[in-house]
Amino acid sequence: MKQLIILLSTVFLFSCSNDKNIPDVSDIKIDIEEKRFEQDFFSIDTNDIAGSIESLSKKYPGFTPDFIESILGLDMQRIMLAGDVPQDAVKMFINDYKSIKDTSDLLYKDFRDQAAGIRQALKYVKYYFPDYELPKAIITFIGPVDANFLTSLGTQGDVLTSEGLGIGLQLHLGSNFSFYNSSAGQALYPQFISNNFDEAHITVNCMRNIIDDLFTEKSAGKSLLDQMIINGRKLYLLTRFLPHTKEYIILGYTKTQMDAAMENEGVVWDFFLNNDLLNNAEQNIVKNYIGESPKTQEFGEDSPGNLGSFSGLMIVKKYMEKFPETTMADLMQLDVRDIYSQSKYKPRN
Repeated sequence: MKQLIILLSTVFLFSCSNDKNIPDVSDIKIDIEEKRFEQDFFSIDTNDIAGSIESLSKKYPGFTPDFIESILGLDMQRIMLAGDVPQDAVKMFINDYKSIKDTSDLLYKDFRDQAAGIRQALKYVKYYFPDYELPKAIITFIGPVDANFLTSLGTQGDVLTSEGLGIGLQLHLGSNFSFYNSSAGQALYPQFISNNFDEAHITVNCMRNIIDDLFTEKSAGKSLLDQMIINGRKLYLLTRFLPHTKEYIILGYTKTQMDAAMENEGVVWDFFLNNDLLNNAEQNIVKNYIGESPKTQEFGEDSPGNLGSFSGLMIVKKYMEKFPETTMADLMQLDVRDIYSQSKYKPRN
């Protein structure tokens, strides 16, 4: 079995804009409001928790109960009772997370650039799926660092709610943020996950949520090949929503890992073929190649994980090269085996 070799001297720039026809979306108007929930939440009167939460609920009628109950894990009704335990929990959270809030303010006091990036991505969503109802708001918040959401493409702190796109800034403080690299932080989020806790992944994570909302197909229980292509076409759709974002960011890789995967694309594919893995549906086997992981055991310590999804993306790209007239809506509805067979995917070693 060949080892995955990282060629540090090879330079690849994975900007999707070099090999795609990017549609003109300048005439598409996006009406989405920017809201800073964390600024209001951390400014509440801790001597009047019930009154403050009631005021928050009027300003954020959908998001406040979601935040209190689903993110903080507290009982909204009990918070409204004077002197109840959840009120103390709110006070403790505000006090304990002041340093997180201060760091967030340094990075994101002005969120206009990030909001502009999300709006631009939503223009592409509307271009490809004109009937999709876009979120009405971009809502930044700060939640517990252990509050995360598992999308079909990875772990993140951002969520799509009934009120809008929720951006959990506690998981966007930069890969070098002290807590992420502490023993407690690494126990929650190993380096290969916390490497993506940066500004660049804010819009990526928002679009992951949009894609999961658009396409609810479940991959659990399916064969490795099926799961490859299910993930691969979601990743391909991400590249269409984010045509100027480098593919290694979309995949959750480092640039070095992406370089290695591309250099060894044929080696990786031969491994799947030679070990008769494509039709294997045993989930203990499939999970070695699909989903977040620090490496792929068979290819050595420096290899990236999730190589099945990487190969799936390459298959979908090959299919779209052969059938460029395929719309994004049609691509997402095609039989995954048809995508594979018609792509004629045979990467060189």
